[in-house]
Amino acid sequence: MDALAGLLEGPRARGAFMIRACFDPPWAVRVEDRAPLTVMLMVRGDAWVVPDTGERLRLRAGDLAITRGPDPYTCADDPGTEPRAVILPGGECGYPDGRPLNGSMDLGVRTWGDRPEGAAVLLIGTYLVRGEIGGRLLDALPPLLSLTSEQWDCPLTPLLMAEVTRDEPGQEVVLDRLLDLLVIAALRSWFAGPSAEPPAWYRALGDPVAGRALRLLQADPAHPWTVASLAAGAGVSRAALARRFTELVGEPPMAYLTGWRLALAADRLRDTDDTLGAIARQVGYGSAFALSTAFKRVYGVSPQEYRAPTA
Repeated sequence: MDALAGLLEGPRARGAFMIRACFDPPWAVRVEDRAPLTVMLMVRGDAWVVPDTGERLRLRAGDLAITRGPDPYTCADDPGTEPRAVILPGGECGYPDGRPLNGSMDLGVRTWGDRPEGAAVLLIGTYLVRGEIGGRLLDALPPLLSLTSEQWDCPLTPLLMAEVTRDEPGQEVVLDRLLDLLVIAALRSWFAGPSAEPPAWYRALGDPVAGRALRLLQADPAHPWTVASLAAGAGVSRAALARRFTELVGEPPMAYLTGWRLALAADRLRDTDDTLGAIARQVGYGSAFALSTAFKRVYGVSPQEYRAPTA
């Protein structure tokens, strides 16, 4: 698996929130849903994405934006337009004064706003749980990124437009997979562009020493690695490996290995029914107890609590 594939293999939506939003100016919606990742594809018209901090972003037809939560932001026809609705966790909607909207802006199946043929139409897909997106991927992204229609041509737009308003058996699964494909395609284009700022470990993969050690760790995290065995695999001394790896990745090799093993364990806890003992063996821990201790130290909750989070 190449480095980019390893980074992008994480998105796995489960019951994602998807909607076609249709507005006539003036319009503005405040988003406070704390979602880990949201994709906005501008189908018609234009819009502004205005975060509470940082640069605002203008979207035109064909452009795409991805926001990384949990920080709030506002979508509007103009940065100065006051919000008339607030999106809360779980897809709940209300007026800015706290009163519920009570479906007053519903326009049919997964369609919301002023009128179905509004001047501005956006396709919006939201991952509701952080575990649906690999932690390494979220850490690699800025709070707000965009791709213009000149930077990429999204082949999924017609299919998404056709599928988002359908109400058929299995439709939720279809939309989940389409959202995953959209995110992967968009991020692949973004990572290839000059504005991308990949994480240190990703950049370090191009180094002949640190990159070799990283590939060894990523390919076989369950192996009983030591600095000495990694150095042998990279063809350098232990001191040279430790110095180069720490310089480029930002942490020592064994610290990176611990984080990588626990990230893999977190994904398996959410994505499989494997026992904790089986997961421990898969990621390089000698026992369920050892994995549980390390996991709670880093994630703040036990593996069992992480696997079944409270609503």
